[in-house]
Amino acid sequence: MRRPDARPKGAALVLAAAVLWGTVGPAQVWADTGADPVALGAARILVGGLILALVAARSRAGLSPLARRDVWPWLLLAALATAVYQAGFMFAVSRTGAALATAIALGTAPVATGALARLLGGDRPGPGWTAGTLGAVAGCALLLAPGAGRVDTAGIVLGIVSGACYGLYTVAAKRLTERRVPMSAAVSATLLAGGLAISPALAARPHALLDGPTLALLAWLGVAATAAAYLLFVAGLERVPASTAGTLSLAEPLVAAVLGLTVLGERMTAASGAGLALLLGGLAVAVTGGTLRSRVDVLSDDGSRI
Repeated sequence: MRRPDARPKGAALVLAAAVLWGTVGPAQVWADTGADPVALGAARILVGGLILALVAARSRAGLSPLARRDVWPWLLLAALATAVYQAGFMFAVSRTGAALATAIALGTAPVATGALARLLGGDRPGPGWTAGTLGAVAGCALLLAPGAGRVDTAGIVLGIVSGACYGLYTVAAKRLTERRVPMSAAVSATLLAGGLAISPALAARPHALLDGPTLALLAWLGVAATAAAYLLFVAGLERVPASTAGTLSLAEPLVAAVLGLTVLGERMTAASGAGLALLLGGLAVAVTGGTLRSRVDVLSDDGSRI
């Protein structure tokens, strides 16, 4: 018996995660704590990982599925991607600003996700996904148009690297969902491993993370923009292909740009307005007609194809 199409719900879950992630850069700029960007990124994902580990430990399956041999390669790949993404993105924000760093990273992400999904899993992009992604990436390019001052080359490179790692994480997480791994366990493991990999940055200026504004920032970043966002994202990944999730995540720079305008007092140019419109249009195409024909179909709860 055919079950209702799970993809619209999956798309909504991924978009909800992107909205929460879109607050990361603006929150970092707004708090203006002076904390080291890598230390802030490490603390963020360690807090989120610990919360998700508690959730996983209370579940029926617990953490035991992580010991399976077919899980470890994808788990390690996801952890590596998480560590590099966090460090690169936080540095990019500190050098280029919230809106620009988010646009660069998430403009790179869907292209990287699509290429890696094809390389590592055999996903084949359909015309709707291609059109939606091109439109959304073009929107991100307009957000990068000159007019906001000096271009920081290192910041842009770090944004591109973090976007590519975001795409790698998306593909690795999708492969874990296909192996029926409880995602609260998988995500907690990848976040904790990624956080530990960049945790030496915490020792450089530990006192900078202990003042009131920084602790408040970490509470938001760790609980809402990490633990809650990743739970929403992986729940969406169970219902949509990896490349579609990568494109839908372009809602993140849209949220960052809106917050930059409304909260941080940034100004919108004509190019920025056109870029936001293209982003919205590309996301709409991706949601309504941008699914992929994947070698692994979406599974129902009992493991049957839908």
